[in-house]
Amino acid sequence: MKILLLEDDLILNEIIKEHLLEKENEVVSVFDGIQAEDILYSQTFDLLLLDVNVPNINGFKLLEDLRSKDIFTPAIFLTSLDQIDDIEKGFNAGCDDYIKKPFVLKELDLRIQNMKRLFNINSNEKIQISKNIILDIKNLTITLDNKNIRIAYKEAKVLQYLVNNKTKPISVEELSINIWSYDDAPLASTIRTYIKNIRKILGDDSISNTRGVGYRFNAE
Repeated sequence: MKILLLEDDLILNEIIKEHLLEKENEVVSVFDGIQAEDILYSQTFDLLLLDVNVPNINGFKLLEDLRSKDIFTPAIFLTSLDQIDDIEKGFNAGCDDYIKKPFVLKELDLRIQNMKRLFNINSNEKIQISKNIILDIKNLTITLDNKNIRIAYKEAKVLQYLVNNKTKPISVEELSINIWSYDDAPLASTIRTYIKNIRKILGDDSISNTRGVGYRFNAE
């Protein structure tokens, strides 16, 4: 998985980065909020690990800005701010988990594993969409009633995002921002084509569209 690590303590940054690399993750580490912001608008990530008290843009503000722009990459705060008001502020900013410093690396591993489970992050694993549908992003196949059907990589990512967010409608803009980088955003017609191709495989009723609102995956 691809992780952005924002931590301004040089030693802790290096410790966490080395640990994540040993776990076979791809890690981009930065030391201040502006660095993080610049990278987040040019690349996509599976997970964000964010310190709060960092130079230029603090972690709370950074995540608030990302969420306001419909960037919903799962995020964990790693911070020494341990008061209940701080934790509340962190979740209000849009985090998915909150780890108080100091912490042991085993705790970080457990929290990351939980994020992977909740958001189907690990692309090397098959995603059981329903009792008769399996999405395999690594091998780019959908297994439907025991029949394997090839699917394009971006179509697989669109389907994964819709499945992970099936409780709400997803706009074309949100799909674009969370699957592509800002510099590589597709045309709306391209995303509509991907949706059309997925419907050809899973059926027209698999993804509904509310005009002006967005697409929703219809879980069985």
